[in-house]
Amino acid sequence: MATEGLGPIMAPAVALLGASVLAIPLFRRLGLGSVLGYFAAGVAVGPFGLRLFSDPEAMLHVAELGVVLFLFIIGLELRPARLWAMRQQIFGVGLLQVLACIALLTLTGHLAFGYPLVVSFVGSAGFVLSSTAVIMSVMQEQGEIATPEGQKSVAILLFEDLLIVPLLAIIAILAPVQSDEGGNIWASIGIGLAAIAFLLAAGRWLMDPMFALLARARSREAMSAGALLVVLGAALLMDQAGLSTAMGAFLAGVMLSGSDYRHQIEADIEPFRGILMGLFFLSVGMSLDLGIVARYWLFAISLVIAAMAVKAAGVYVIARMTGSNSRAAIRRMVLFAQGGEFAFVLYGAAGGVGILSEETEALFSAVVILSMALTPVLLVVMNRLLPVEREDFDGIEGAEDLHGRALMIGFGRFGQMASQGLLARGLDVSIIDTDTEMIRAAESLGFKVYYGDGARLDILHASGAEEAELILVCVDDADVANRIVELVQSEFPQAKLLVRAIDRRHSIHLRAEGVEFEIRETVESALAMARESLLELGVDETEATDIIEDLRARDRRRMAIQLSEGMLGGRDLLHRNIADSFAPTGTNSS
Repeated sequence: MATEGLGPIMAPAVALLGASVLAIPLFRRLGLGSVLGYFAAGVAVGPFGLRLFSDPEAMLHVAELGVVLFLFIIGLELRPARLWAMRQQIFGVGLLQVLACIALLTLTGHLAFGYPLVVSFVGSAGFVLSSTAVIMSVMQEQGEIATPEGQKSVAILLFEDLLIVPLLAIIAILAPVQSDEGGNIWASIGIGLAAIAFLLAAGRWLMDPMFALLARARSREAMSAGALLVVLGAALLMDQAGLSTAMGAFLAGVMLSGSDYRHQIEADIEPFRGILMGLFFLSVGMSLDLGIVARYWLFAISLVIAAMAVKAAGVYVIARMTGSNSRAAIRRMVLFAQGGEFAFVLYGAAGGVGILSEETEALFSAVVILSMALTPVLLVVMNRLLPVEREDFDGIEGAEDLHGRALMIGFGRFGQMASQGLLARGLDVSIIDTDTEMIRAAESLGFKVYYGDGARLDILHASGAEEAELILVCVDDADVANRIVELVQSEFPQAKLLVRAIDRRHSIHLRAEGVEFEIRETVESALAMARESLLELGVDETEATDIIEDLRARDRRRMAIQLSEGMLGGRDLLHRNIADSFAPTGTNSS
């Protein structure tokens, strides 16, 4: 009997799924991507299409959980130290881009389209807040999030998410009729800061113990429920404090990025994220007011073209000013040329206080949605004009079902030397790398190297990491090496870790992480040169050897001091004149 009431609920779900199943494969086959497919499906079933849904705004609020979960997963990839290292990009590049684009768009709206300055400013501020959902989805499909340019884009999006709070405060100030809310701006800011501090404290002292308790229960369902509780609780806290729900989820992810349960949490959240992100794009498509577009079609098209062109110009100039090359600047320009979902919040607030008329609010929202839908099309055009330089994989075997007592990740100049002893002994070593030219060169010398990114969990499984007794990390990027170390320690604790350290700071980090062995790539070659220098200047061979051994011992002592006191610890061990220690008795060595 209870199932008889499911019809009204199941019918919309079936309609959404059906529209998605038809649209997404079609749009992907056309090379336009799944995002545009979701938009098109939303328009088709929405109030201005087949009218299967009459209240897209209500569905949009639910679907925004997809963006929330997406930001949580991104946060899991960024440890607090890494986020702190991005502060110049967040508050430097992000601030420059936002200010430049708001100024350009405000002038364009006022001078070219005749809007009052206040209305033009509000419209511009909303359009500057790029779509986190669209940009992150595109970058994830292209595998760009972890790249340096991808990290710049993430930093800009984070700054834009933070900006929603001061922009809402500015709207309260600009309201034609001042309400009591305008006088409570500082109180609102204080509440927001208190909420952030509470979330950071909870992440520092409560979250990891909670997941440890759930893990002891050995219940996958409990872990999934705990992960959702953290994400939704953080989002709700930020929402109640007047901040971005996505920002709350992101901060929760950052605070859990160092957790031993991070990978399990990510795996539990991922299915929900994918479904809700699709629902979000469908809801945005449903929200497009085709009536207002049809009524003012020429004006609306002009607004879309002008807004996207002016914002794109501002993004390109700032990208070039901040060190991006031309190709990277063009790609960022296309990605950020559209408006985003936070514009709906801003325009709604401006409409509520009388800055925007109902018609203007609908038109501005339509312009934002059309720009979001055009982004995948522009990316296709850009990729045709500026094709991505693809690596040639002819003759390259990918890592798959490998088995070896040792797994070596990275086969550059360091890895090649480090592998010699194992191979000379006839031990079974699996070797992976991501440099196709190096793989071919190694094969010409008789080495078998497979293509694979050791910073990906699936590749580590395919490379036999779960069977390996020893994993040697020989890559030449400290961040990548740290990611591999984190994955191996979490997922393959049976393997001993030997890691190439890029510099002393990296070496200290690896020791603090508890790897079995690390070595700076230059230390032994530098000591060998120091010994040879002593010999060339007439120092006795035994004395030269003793001096080098003393240097090694002092370096180990200094490293131990630095682990507890920081990089400046043990400075006195650097400048000691150790020749006195080896001078013959009775001599006066200066």
